[in-house]
Amino acid sequence: MTRTAPKGPAAYFPSIEKKYGRPVTEWKEIIRASPLRKHMELVGRLKDEYAMGHGHANALVAHTLAEDAAGADE
Repeated sequence: MTRTAPKGPAAYFPSIEKKYGRPVTEWKEIIRASPLRKHMELVGRLKDEYAMGHGHANALVAHTLAEDAAGADE
C-alpha cells in the first residue's frame, strides 16, 4: 500500500513539530484556547508570542479553523 503525502496545511506539520518542538495537537490546543477568533489575529499571535514563521502559523490556524467548522456542521 502506498502512502500519500499530506496535502494543504497538513503538509507543514512535520516541519512545524521539528522546528518548534511541540506536537501539532498542542498547537491546536493553543489556538482553540485563545480568545481570538479571526484567522489573521490567530496567525499574528503565533508569530508574536511563539516566534513562528508566517507560513507555519497560517497552516496551523487554517487547518484548526477548518476542523472546527467541519465539526460544527455535524
